[in-house]
Amino acid sequence: MKLTFSADDEAFRDEIATWLHENLSGEFAALKFRGGPGDEHMFPAERKQWEQRLAAGGWTGIGWPKAFGGRGCSIEQQVIFYEEYARAGAPGRVGHIGEGLTGPTLIAFGSQSQQEKYLPGILSGTELWCQGYSEPGAGSDLANVKTRARRDDATGEWLLNGQKVWTSLAHESDWCFVLARTDPGSKAHKGLGFFLVSMHQPGVTVRPIEQLTGTSEFNEVFFDDAVAADIVGEPGDGWKVAMGLLGFERGVSTLGQQMQFQNELDEIIRIAKANGAAKDPMIRQRIAEAHTGLRLMRYNAMRMLSDEAGSQGDPAALVYKLHWSSWHRNLGVLAMDVLGPDAELIESAPYNLTRLQSLFLFTRSDTIYGGTNQIQRNIIAERGLGMPKEPKGLLS
Repeated sequence: MKLTFSADDEAFRDEIATWLHENLSGEFAALKFRGGPGDEHMFPAERKQWEQRLAAGGWTGIGWPKAFGGRGCSIEQQVIFYEEYARAGAPGRVGHIGEGLTGPTLIAFGSQSQQEKYLPGILSGTELWCQGYSEPGAGSDLANVKTRARRDDATGEWLLNGQKVWTSLAHESDWCFVLARTDPGSKAHKGLGFFLVSMHQPGVTVRPIEQLTGTSEFNEVFFDDAVAADIVGEPGDGWKVAMGLLGFERGVSTLGQQMQFQNELDEIIRIAKANGAAKDPMIRQRIAEAHTGLRLMRYNAMRMLSDEAGSQGDPAALVYKLHWSSWHRNLGVLAMDVLGPDAELIESAPYNLTRLQSLFLFTRSDTIYGGTNQIQRNIIAERGLGMPKEPKGLLS
């Protein structure tokens, strides 16, 4: 694992730091430190414009190969980018799903025509994506998806019917990648397809899910004979493509997530110093533990990314979700303890939550979505350590 940077890398650091300083001003000044977990609903239009400003400056797809329009930056330079992005307080990325997940998946598994069709819109920041994986009966157990895809005999088009849930920013997105069942008689991971679906069509309905915070960045998405624009790979390849995508999710995009975490921890430390909470030795100890956990998270990510096989080839990558979700949940508790008991009182809806109050409420879900902690421990045991599969319980 490389922890030092060359002279060229440091020149790259100066370039991105200067650009961020010059551009996070004027119309974008209000976006500083906004758009993180629990705050993703804020400034959607302005953050879309920010995506296009990043693209104009050449700061989207920095890790993509140059052949596909990216900058082909090294792992070290990608780390530097996220470090400086965090230091500048740049906003949470609404283009993350497209740039961090859809793009790398199409580069790895898509056809040339699909790459030519979809990658430019992602790189330019003009087309946003959402993820159609989870369903009411298929969250952690993703292989249990029930959304159906059937081919129309007359047109040859794939028509999708079913429901997805917890779809982040679906109401702001132009496209969705959807895991659906192409073989109605199939079970588990067999008989699935990976589809690319326009959100702007009559067969797609988006309904917001209001949370404890009073916001609704999550949504339900219903497909009623929605037409899929493309299928990536062949029918039946869906599980392979979906798992490849999850490998990218635990790859370099994790550094962007850590950027948000660092901003949150910095805000907690600032308030602790201001209100005197930092004088409490227990609070100081917990802040130190949070700092240590975040550094371990970063070094683990860098170790995975330095591996020639990438995060998909390193069993250590399996611990990442369990680590960050538990760490982040604890950070939310720390935030409330630093704020003090008055922060637990809110008069009535609509709630005017502070950044850290929103953080606390949001982090209650961290150990559930994207795979519960219990599921993650099973994955570590079975895939990482080679232990026998957990026996299935019998219905009484």
